Amino acid sequence: MSSLTPDDAPTTASPAVPAATTVTTPVTAGLLRGALEVERTAHGLLPHRLPARARRQIPDDTLAQVEAQTSGVRLAFRTRATRVELDTLPTRRAYRGAPAPADGSYDLLVDGVLAGRTGVPGGRVRTVDMTDGSVEVREGTPGTAVFDGLPARDKDVEIWLPHNEVTELIALRTDAPVEPAPDSGRRVWLHHGSSISHGSNATHPTEIWPALAAAAGGVELVNLGFGGSAMLDPFTARAMRDTPADLISVKVGINIVNADAMRLRAFGPAVHGFLDTVREGHPDTPLLVVSPILCPTHEDTPGPLMPDFADGSVRFRATGDPAEVPAGRLTLTVIREVLARIVKERAAEDANLHLLDGLALFGEEDQAELPLPDDIHPSPEGHRRIADNFARLAFVPDGPFGR
Repeated sequence: MSSLTPDDAPTTASPAVPAATTVTTPVTAGLLRGALEVERTAHGLLPHRLPARARRQIPDDTLAQVEAQTSGVRLAFRTRATRVELDTLPTRRAYRGAPAPADGSYDLLVDGVLAGRTGVPGGRVRTVDMTDGSVEVREGTPGTAVFDGLPARDKDVEIWLPHNEVTELIALRTDAPVEPAPDSGRRVWLHHGSSISHGSNATHPTEIWPALAAAAGGVELVNLGFGGSAMLDPFTARAMRDTPADLISVKVGINIVNADAMRLRAFGPAVHGFLDTVREGHPDTPLLVVSPILCPTHEDTPGPLMPDFADGSVRFRATGDPAEVPAGRLTLTVIREVLARIVKERAAEDANLHLLDGLALFGEEDQAELPLPDDIHPSPEGHRRIADNFARLAFVPDGPFGR
């Protein structure tokens, strides 16, 4: 992917292609990028961003759902087709008491440039009650994403799947034959982070900050950003260890704090253990540790975090006691200090280990200009700001991801 255009790209939803002109291509793992594994379901092909071994160790429904949401996952193929149809079964996540979620966005790129954008209505809806964790599932039917009027020439096509939905892929139909896209020759960037990296509050899959940064850096993205689930889990570290990559980044902190998941005594060794595991498979790969961006809610106040639906929208508030920080309760300020110390110590023997201060990605001036709309996650404009800053700091020639 080389560049993205604004939101006004053409969107179409025409009737189905007549059968006589239709080429149906089986959706296989060979057409996918950004997924670590696929699963055959009763409906079709379900991309996963964690392998089966890791999924068997997942402790909660949150991670089980978000790892199957297709953030950064895309179909990539070469074709002369002017029309593309993709049948899918979406699964959307809703929250009781909050507005219904919008349909996820499917972004089609031609030779790296946005050429179409549409959605798939219907599908399955999982409604979560955040007060007690209960889930209600409403079954739904598949739908079709349709893109028409594409240039009638050989071209590389990518369809970026919704970053905030589980997407089961059923059928791909075109008006010309399709073959898997050739290897781009670009470096592969493997990134792990929280809901901010997953894409919370972004409206399109090519506009989550890791996708924008990957486009700016000319790299292929594998996004292991998991909403609510950047917890230094050993099974995630093993998945990263075993995934081929030329560049690796780990952005941790906010979920540890907002879940009140660790105290200071446990956090430092957990960071070391995570990095040790990644290094087992990537001993010399550039490895960038990214500390949390600014989040006033948790800068100096520990978790746990609680949702607040008082005004009809979702906002969050920290409920911990700052007086308990000296006893080991974690805040973002503490997390940044610990990560900086750990990276400095390890870098003495690991020349390819680097730190990126999250405040350089999104700090006080950015927050003043682009406030976090729910007090935790950046706005769509905030995603672009983070991406611009990451590209400026990481992908420049003398940066940690420079050539």
